[in-house]
Amino acid sequence: MRGGKPKGLVKCVWSPEFTYAIGLLAADGSLSSNGRHIDFTSKDKCQVENFSIALGIKGIKIGEKFSGRVGDGTVYYRLQFGDVLFYRFLQKIGFSSAKSTTLGAIEIPDEYFFDFLRGVFDGDGCIYSYWDKRWKSSFMFYVSFISAAPDFLIWIRANLNKYLKIHGHVDTRKPDGKRKQYQQLKYAKKESLLILKQMYKNPKIAVLLPRKYLKAKEILAIVGEQI
Repeated sequence: MRGGKPKGLVKCVWSPEFTYAIGLLAADGSLSSNGRHIDFTSKDKCQVENFSIALGIKGIKIGEKFSGRVGDGTVYYRLQFGDVLFYRFLQKIGFSSAKSTTLGAIEIPDEYFFDFLRGVFDGDGCIYSYWDKRWKSSFMFYVSFISAAPDFLIWIRANLNKYLKIHGHVDTRKPDGKRKQYQQLKYAKKESLLILKQMYKNPKIAVLLPRKYLKAKEILAIVGEQI
């Protein structure tokens, strides 16, 4: 083929920040079918900014798009760019242009798994809590991850079992009025605590979603724990 070698916009070197971005991409990103473009879209602008910072991308404007009629729908923030080398790298570690339902194991270094998981959590995870009325002074909280790709959750669950010896629970859900279903991997109180402490273990974490981090801190404070 004629022409020079393609230049990469993204430096594909494993680090906590880079691996966090890969986790975000697994949750909220997509690869085009043209073998070149990567798209990351979220309702949370901070999320898109974090993605850009974690990948070290500069000079690309974050765009906006709307669900429904312009001015009448939800605003989504979007970062789209072309990088053939990064695209090929993503394919090599387990991504594809149809990743929403076909995503499975992702080839990442073991030492960065929880940075990756923090990215997945910030994208498609949640933490919630409640007082269980069946038991006196029983405060419950859960960490969960959702995906339309069953094999991806199986892989996450297997890794959490390997690193933390926890099991979790998987159930299938179908949102009201929606045709597609998704699966939820959920961990209760003691197991959730282990996950949170690992995801936020490094006090010098450069990128995270503040609202989820603060919510986790508030919940753990109720049971006398901290991250």
